[in-house]
Amino acid sequence: MSQATLGDDEELFGEAANEMREDVESSLADAWSALPDADDVWETDADNVLGALNGLNSALEVGDAEDHLRDAKKWFTMGQRADAFDDADDLEADIEALEDAMTDIAEAGEQVGELTSTIPALRGTLQDAGPADDADDESADAGDDAEDEE
Repeated sequence: MSQATLGDDEELFGEAANEMREDVESSLADAWSALPDADDVWETDADNVLGALNGLNSALEVGDAEDHLRDAKKWFTMGQRADAFDDADDLEADIEALEDAMTDIAEAGEQVGELTSTIPALRGTLQDAGPADDADDESADAGDDAEDEE
């Protein structure tokens, strides 16, 4: 193999490494942008708690972020194994930060889901709690009768 060919191979490898890094960065940017917007998680137009919880549950969907993260990790792993990146610490840190954010969102979604199923049952329990209305009416009538006798 001639020296010119070896030089071309190095140049091609460098281009491929740059393209791989760009693919990782692009997939990470797409994943970050697919995450819920902070205002969508914070603000609500709901009229009641259940509406707010349902809205929050919908806002906590990560959409295509998981697919973009998978692509980023795939190309990052390939580039690392090929020793294609001069410095990949920033990419690795960004992948970890994105994974942490997605884990937090998933955990919040689970908690909201639990509340969404618990709150209606709690409301029903509270509505049914205490003495029955008929008993209150009977005791009020008995009190009125006692006053009439006096």
